[in-house]
Amino acid sequence: MDRVHTLCRRTFALQNLKRIVAQTQVSRTPVVVQARCMGGHHTPDHWKPIKQVVKEQKNHMDFMPVPEGSWQESFNKTQQKRNLMLAAGALCFGITYTILYKTGCLELHAYTDFSQFKYKTNGSNEGAASSSSEEVQEDNSNNNAAATPDKGQGDAGESGAAGGIEPDLKDLPEVPQHAQYLLIGAGTATFGAFRAIKSKDPTAKILVIGEESVVPYMRPPLSKELWFNDNKEEVDSLQFKQWNGKKRSIFYEPKEFFADPRTLNTLEKGGIALLTGRKVVKVDASKKKVWLASGETLTYDKCLIATGGKPRNIPVLAKADPEVQKRTVLFRNVEDFKSLDRMTQASESIAIVGGGFLGSELACALGKRGKDTGLRVYQLFPEKGNMGRVLPEYLSKWTTRKVENEGVTVLPNHTVSGASFKDGKVVIATKEGGSVCVDGVVAAVGLEPNIELAQASGLEVDPVNGGYLVNAELEARRDLWVAGDAACFYDMKLGRRRVEHHDHAVVSGRLAGENMTGAAKPYWHQSMFWSDLGPEVGYEAIGIVDSSLPTVAVFAKSTEQDTPKAVVEKTGESLRSETENTASPAPLRTPPPSSPLDSEDYGKGIVFYLNKSKVVVGILLWNTFNKMSIARQVLKDGAKNEDLYEVAKLFDIYDTQSEQSAAGES
Repeated sequence: MDRVHTLCRRTFALQNLKRIVAQTQVSRTPVVVQARCMGGHHTPDHWKPIKQVVKEQKNHMDFMPVPEGSWQESFNKTQQKRNLMLAAGALCFGITYTILYKTGCLELHAYTDFSQFKYKTNGSNEGAASSSSEEVQEDNSNNNAAATPDKGQGDAGESGAAGGIEPDLKDLPEVPQHAQYLLIGAGTATFGAFRAIKSKDPTAKILVIGEESVVPYMRPPLSKELWFNDNKEEVDSLQFKQWNGKKRSIFYEPKEFFADPRTLNTLEKGGIALLTGRKVVKVDASKKKVWLASGETLTYDKCLIATGGKPRNIPVLAKADPEVQKRTVLFRNVEDFKSLDRMTQASESIAIVGGGFLGSELACALGKRGKDTGLRVYQLFPEKGNMGRVLPEYLSKWTTRKVENEGVTVLPNHTVSGASFKDGKVVIATKEGGSVCVDGVVAAVGLEPNIELAQASGLEVDPVNGGYLVNAELEARRDLWVAGDAACFYDMKLGRRRVEHHDHAVVSGRLAGENMTGAAKPYWHQSMFWSDLGPEVGYEAIGIVDSSLPTVAVFAKSTEQDTPKAVVEKTGESLRSETENTASPAPLRTPPPSSPLDSEDYGKGIVFYLNKSKVVVGILLWNTFNKMSIARQVLKDGAKNEDLYEVAKLFDIYDTQSEQSAAGES
């Protein structure tokens, strides 16, 4: 019975093993099989190890169908089809464009007067198919235009009216219908802008619109060198002598330099046209269109607003008797200079209201004239001394004594409270109880930005600093820039500012011009300014120069070389913003005796202006010239908690270093 049971068990086990093996071969699923001898624990030698059985029965995908070729070949075939379709589309577009160009349809689209359009007879007129609306085609456009070249424009005016026939200027509108580059304002910023535009875009067509009747000119000589020229004919022609005696005109370019606005758009190589005596009253930035006070309109591609500023007046003089207003000059432009020049020649006394840059410069200039003609000059202002809002009090009072030595009667701490006309004289009364009787009055109480276009044009104005709000690239709206006195920009070092000096007008105008051609550069320049109280005393400054800030100053005795006259003789340039990086430090000299004006010698020195964090935010170089590059570097580094007496050594005011060592330290 035991044998029967044993045989049954072996038979049953063998059947189960065969069934498991059969199932494994069908499903190809790895199965761990370990046969065991029923009679004991010994495994036969011919049996395979478990690992080998599992490895041989491992799953695989040999039964899956494999596509012909690789996925890369399929992808390449699809891309080839698409590239062929793209090339065919481009070819069709090129053929269509060529047909439209040859038939003149593109010119018809850009033409402003469809009723007067005529098809071309040939395609020899270069640039006639430009889609820009700046080039308005003439009726008889058969050949290259040939207008009379303007002097100063080189060969910029080789092409003019079509057919080789010069256009009749009488039949052309004085104001062109379109300007590629439109510059509103004809001052220093505009001059810098159109020079930058022409350097980047030689064929640019630039239209300048200015309210004054003269070409762009520099303003600093109006309150400085022009008053020291004794040649009346030269003064009448607005020529001045620099402190070194070199004669120069205040105009940047002669009138012949500018092209005729009526033929500007016909100049193949571009040009610069000037419209004088015209005022822009509105700018539509979205439509790129401007309106003139005379009623004309024109469109533009790029526009710059450089309207500058206008002189302030005090309410007492603005509301005074008409006779007083007739004898009051708000000094700003060429006409104001001519009016004051005539007034001083026919008057016995003049009063200057204001003690800032302009008022102090005019006081010294008129005081010098008074020594020769007997003219009495009075200067009134509420501060404690000349330029009291800029200079520290001790230096301001020293400057006042210098102005008095020029023959001027200076009345500090005097606020004008009334102005009347009596017995042919203007009587100016002050709150302090004083009064002066004079033949004429000059109001030199500051400048305010000319933002008359803001309200009509929907442009944003800074409520604190005044001026048009612009971004870091001086752009107020798309394709509309602002530069010069009228721009309120963000200074990356000193915050949002508005600057009213010559150097800023030059640099900001130049940058705006470059950005109008696509440069997209930010404004980072720290502009400098300077003031001369005659040929013997002057200063240069940079940054925030405010007498309300704490200051640290270092002074030394001056020499004969430490004057505005000496630096102009050395550099040959009266506009010191043009030579700040070219002149070298003054040579080694023996200091002269102390100044006769004060027991303290403020002959020359450096004044550092600090903010609440003791960081240098402004530097004034008193009778220290051509060291502005060093001042820029100190301001850029933001000297904080440093020994400023050691920093002052960089400027070598004691003349102890050679030119090479001074340049190396800077």
